[in-house]
Amino acid sequence: MPYTHFTLAYWCVLIASILPIVCAGLAKAGRLGVSPAKGGFDNVNPRAWLARQTEWRARANAAQANSFEALPFFIGAVVVAHQLGAHQARLDVLAFVFVVLRLLYTMAYIAGAATVRTVLWCGAFAVNIGILMVGYR
Repeated sequence: MPYTHFTLAYWCVLIASILPIVCAGLAKAGRLGVSPAKGGFDNVNPRAWLARQTEWRARANAAQANSFEALPFFIGAVVVAHQLGAHQARLDVLAFVFVVLRLLYTMAYIAGAATVRTVLWCGAFAVNIGILMVGYR
């Protein structure tokens, strides 16, 4: 059996998969352990609690949802590129750039920088298309 390893692109899939969980954690930050009666996180009804949040907490929750939405295309693009025998260095760089753009996107979203967020989203989407196409011959 040949020796295989996780490529940088696959590590980027792992990081992108963890990003929504980080966003959820940020939305709940400082409210864990506080009684729900006093506005603390309600683990019995977490979605309802998150839906009532405002400002940066609401944006962190929205960034969580968008991170989950972007994930299938990214995972699929990386897998397809690997299956098509994409040049590994190009694939790795594109996957890394995607993750960096998504991290910046999350920061812009939480900060309320809507225009910057949109530009970063478009950039990450374009990079994802590039990942999908990098193996095309």
